[in-house]
Amino acid sequence: MAHSDDTPWFLYMIECDNGSIYTGIAVDVASRFQAHMSGKGAKYTRAHKPRELLLAVRYPNRSIASKAEYEFKKLPAKQKRMWIAKGIELAEVQHI
Repeated sequence: MAHSDDTPWFLYMIECDNGSIYTGIAVDVASRFQAHMSGKGAKYTRAHKPRELLLAVRYPNRSIASKAEYEFKKLPAKQKRMWIAKGIELAEVQHI
């Protein structure tokens, strides 16, 4: 499905059963999370069962969401968890 440049995208974080955090981007986070839960998501979440959707942050378009995903994935696990904890307080956060 093609999306216009002004379609909002979300950066989302999922905690997996091994305690790791999977990060991805999507337009429809609820549907994407269901895909991960049913084994139809990313290869990583097929190998590491998703436990909980932690956070979804809204971005104005795919390009900006992709850049945020890239930067987030470079962080050490401790910083990711701190960011998630603080992210819940941000105005552009949508907790699903």
